[in-house]
This record gives sequence, C-alpha cells and structure tokens, in this order.
Amino acid sequence: MPPQASPQSYRFALRHFYSLAKPYLVSEEKKKGWGLLLLVLAMNLALVWVNVKLTQWNGDFFNALQAKNFGAFKQLLLYFTGYAFLYIALAVYSQYFLQMLQINWRRWMTEVFLKDWLAGGTHYRMSLRQGNTDNPDQRIADDIGGFINGSLNLFFGFVSSLVTLFSFLVMLWMLSGAVTLFGITIPGYMVWVAILYAGVGSVLAHWVGKPLIRLNFYQQRYEADFRFGLARTREHDEGIALYNGEQRELAGHRDRFANVWSNWWGIMKRQKLFTWYSAFYGQLAIIFPILVAAPRYFAGQIQLGGLTQTAQAFGQVQGALSWFIGAYTSIADWRATVERLQTFVEAMQNAQSHPPTPTAPASAGLPSDRSSSAAIASAGVVPLRSARESVALG
Repeated sequence: MPPQASPQSYRFALRHFYSLAKPYLVSEEKKKGWGLLLLVLAMNLALVWVNVKLTQWNGDFFNALQAKNFGAFKQLLLYFTGYAFLYIALAVYSQYFLQMLQINWRRWMTEVFLKDWLAGGTHYRMSLRQGNTDNPDQRIADDIGGFINGSLNLFFGFVSSLVTLFSFLVMLWMLSGAVTLFGITIPGYMVWVAILYAGVGSVLAHWVGKPLIRLNFYQQRYEADFRFGLARTREHDEGIALYNGEQRELAGHRDRFANVWSNWWGIMKRQKLFTWYSAFYGQLAIIFPILVAAPRYFAGQIQLGGLTQTAQAFGQVQGALSWFIGAYTSIADWRATVERLQTFVEAMQNAQSHPPTPTAPASAGLPSDRSSSAAIASAGVVPLRSARESVALG
C-alpha cells in the first residue's frame, strides 16, 4: 500500500530524507556540494529582488505613460533593460549550477548504493528474503535521481516562495490602503483578500489532487513490474524457447500491462479534474486582483501605475501562498520516492546483518556461484549452452 498522506507520514518522510541526504552533505565532496547549494540559493534570492524592482518599475512606467512624461519613459526603458539582462543571467546560471549539483550528488549517491547492494552478495540475499523491496534496478537507476531532483526543486521553490511572500506582503500592504465593510475599517485589505484566495485555493487543490498520490504510487510499481517481467523473459529466453513457454510468458505480460492500462486511466481522469481546477484558478488569478483594486482607481485614490503595481504585487503574494498548489503532485511523488529509497536501504541493511538460512546443504555439491560453468560441470551438471555447443561440434 502507498504511504498515506497524513502529517505523521510527512514527518517520517522528512526524517527519512535527512538520513538519505546527510551522507553526501558530510562526505568528502561536502565543500563542492555546499558551495553549489549556497550559490544557487543566493541566485534564487537575487531573482526575488529583481522581481521586486520590476514590480516597482511597473508602477512608475504606467504612471509615466498616464502623465505622458516622455523623459521618464526613456529613463525607465533603460532601467528595464538592466533589470531584464540581470534576470536572464540569474535564471540561466541558477539552473546551470542547480543541474551541476544534481548530477554530482547523483553520481556520489549511485556509487554508494551500488557498492552496498553488490557487497558480499547482498543483492542475492535480498532476493531470497520476503519483504516490501521490489525492482532494485529502478531504485538505483530512477529513484536516486528522482529523490535528488525532487528534493532540490522543492527546497528552492519553498525558499523562493517564502522570501517572495514577505517581500511583496509589505509592498501590497502599502499599496492596498484600507476599506470599510459594515462600519469596520480593514487596513491592507488586499493582503487579506490574497490570503483568503490562496487559502481556499490550496484546500480545494488538496481535496482534488489527493487521489493522485495513490495513483502515481501504483503506476510506478506497475510500470516497474511490467519492465521487470520483460527483462526476466530476455534473461531466460533460452529456457522459454526450449520448453515452449511463449504463450505463458505472453499471458503474464498481458496481465501486468493490464494493471498499467487500468491505473493510467485512473490517473487520466483525476488529472483531468485537477487540470480543470488549476487552469480555472490560474486564469481567475489574472483578473481577480484588478477587479478588487479597480474601485480605488475609479475613485481617484490611485493612478494607473498604482493599479498595475497592486495587481502585480497581489499576484506575487497569491502565487507564493499558492505554492502548494503548483507543487502538489511534486510533493506527492517526492514523498513516495523517499519512502521507496528508505525501504530499499533498510532491506540492504537487513540482508547484510541477517543472512537467510541456506535452503540446501553445502554437501550437495552444488556451487553457490551460478556463473561458474567450471564449478557446475565439476558437480556433474552440464550447462545448457555448453551441451548445445557440444552437440554442434560433435
């Protein structure tokens, strides 16, 4: 069963994340890792600063247009050019250094997992034990990369949203003024509207998107089972052909792909509903702040630049508060990936500390190394390929 989306499960996921991430952050590559991490973080914070300056520029620019001030118009265009080039450079290199950190971390973590998995026959003992670990190839090939990329993207997204929220809250509070409802004066009313809008949106997004956690969990498992079955067929192709087992293999592959098919349709239906909601929410967010601030503009309390600046600041606050909506499926996938990797680590540790009891006595004369044709032949067993070669030569 997939991990349930509860506060306790998220606490466990964070605890497991720490145990998975800590070895790299204290390893021999910690200086490079921490250096890249802090560099990308600084660039993300600089991007927030540029967004603040561009929002302020937006207000001044539209005020200059409304006043037909050509001198201010030309000067503001020069400012915009500088901000735009700075934003582009930060966006490009923050992504570049983030990818550098991702691949360095993945290379180190993959090496550690491969050594642990192949050390002392751990991979073989794991295959003999009953447990929840399935498809170790997917854990190493896919989940390590998914864990690293998901963790970093969520971390930087959360930090950027948090800094954006506090940066634009102050601006929106100063721009929105006060409104009187039922005899009560509400200062900074646009801030409260943004909080309400994002809060309701996040609750609805959680309700609509929650089933995607379970569906995505099973989809990854079904895809891995189908791929593993195909790999097993390729591995045992000779025996399957010898015993005419093609029809049985075909039936097994069909059954496994039927799970992929049916679960995918469940994802499609739920994703369609979630896309309906998120698209509606996003489109409404474009016009909603203008509608809320328009009464002050038509009352002459703010200029056109103040209206556009208020709308942009509202959008930044609402976007930061709604970060959970955009990252919902990413959080769900990340949590499932963390749990699968942690389960794999625990399975390796159990296999290393508690080897299974041999099912056949050593005196049977059959070697444990199945790859050694010489040892098998010495036990009186002729490998199938060797027998065929003998017939062909004889």
